[in-house]
Amino acid sequence: MKGASIVKRVLEEGRKKLYEDEALNLLRAYGLPVPAAGLAKSEDEALRIAGEVGYPVVLKIVSPDIIHKSDVGGVILGLEDPGSVREAYRRIIRSVGEKAPNARVVGVLVQHMVPQGLEVIIGATRDPVFDSVVMFGLGGVFVEVLRDVSFRVTPLTRSEALAMTREIKAHRLLEGYRNTPPRDREALAKIILGVAEIMDNVKEIREIDLNPVMSYTEGAVIADARILVAGRE
Repeated sequence: MKGASIVKRVLEEGRKKLYEDEALNLLRAYGLPVPAAGLAKSEDEALRIAGEVGYPVVLKIVSPDIIHKSDVGGVILGLEDPGSVREAYRRIIRSVGEKAPNARVVGVLVQHMVPQGLEVIIGATRDPVFDSVVMFGLGGVFVEVLRDVSFRVTPLTRSEALAMTREIKAHRLLEGYRNTPPRDREALAKIILGVAEIMDNVKEIREIDLNPVMSYTEGAVIADARILVAGRE
């Protein structure tokens, strides 16, 4: 089963959350669009990975003990060259050491920085009655402020996934509004279907949160991913 080995390792280690590189690899195994990335455990490794994934890059701390990376200086965006990557790696490790001295640091994720698009959220949760439920809505801060989302119980069809993109109040942003072009609904529907497939196949997964997913006139890319499993609290 795709992604089963990743989830098995997480459960064996007693974790309830996949590291971000693991989450990206699981999504990639299901053919979902994620940016190229790698986990670095040294400055030199960060430089090598940055060259492989392509500039600009984003650096993110990877730790089971840090929930909000930006609060501890654990995220640095828009790095354009090796010198800035080396300095950013040092800054992240130093900042995390000062602000979260007891946090276990697994490494630093080096990820290709995707272009800005319309931010949407695609997620799923394990419901005690309906089993897996998939969600779609506006992403970024808007999901918390506006609560403009659509839900479906899995399994899903393509037509149901497309319908979810039309059911939110802000659907006109996807259709094109004033000078903004329409977004690729088919690409969003494929991600929704992929998330539904993962939830149906890997029963140990408790929650998937893809926010933001960058929606473009052609295609879409998952910029950030959080996956929880039914491990020990």
